[in-house]
Amino acid sequence: MIQILIAEDSEPFRRGLRALLAATPGMAVVGEAGDGAAAIVQARELQPDVVLMDLNMPGVNGIEATRRILDTSPHIAVLVLTMHEDDESVFAAMRAGARGYLLKGARKAEILRAIQATADGEALFSPAIARRLMGYFASLQQAEARRAPFPELTEREREVLDLVASGLNNSQIAARLGIADKTARNHIGNIFAKLQVADRAEAIIKARDAGMGGSSTADPKGAQHP
Repeated sequence: MIQILIAEDSEPFRRGLRALLAATPGMAVVGEAGDGAAAIVQARELQPDVVLMDLNMPGVNGIEATRRILDTSPHIAVLVLTMHEDDESVFAAMRAGARGYLLKGARKAEILRAIQATADGEALFSPAIARRLMGYFASLQQAEARRAPFPELTEREREVLDLVASGLNNSQIAARLGIADKTARNHIGNIFAKLQVADRAEAIIKARDAGMGGSSTADPKGAQHP
């Protein structure tokens, strides 16, 4: 039996949730709170499996209530059920420890599925929120790529340049990356052209100035030195 605490300041919405959960086998409402402070107290006393948490409540808001509940009872799963879908609300809820995030327009079946999933230790987000999260993390990856040294190089070319800066010769680079010697030479030629360097020595200096060259090397006797 999944024990659920409803933290919601709207009595009509609480009533609807209570009716939905009462009609669902395996789920039981063990408490209701109309504000964040009451939710914190009841969560501590009742120790429910899942807290359905609204964000916009009087007094202590849902974000702070989530944080305080999980500070003392980290095993409780907090599932946000709110009308707010802005980035600030979504990421604040995640930072506070919420395990799921649904919008109040979600279908009944979706709410029940989310309760079950969060009770089982999974994370579940409504499709709109999931798309927002994917976009956010994709933008982080792009920003990280832009911060990488020599953004004009492909990921593979940066790998090759790092090995060049570590002192490996073409054959060693090919063996390390599992590519043909000719492919390694082609990568190095492309690197020289993109970085506008004349030879291996210039490429190594430029790469090491950028903090590259930390890969472990093969036998230094076999390395090509500028």
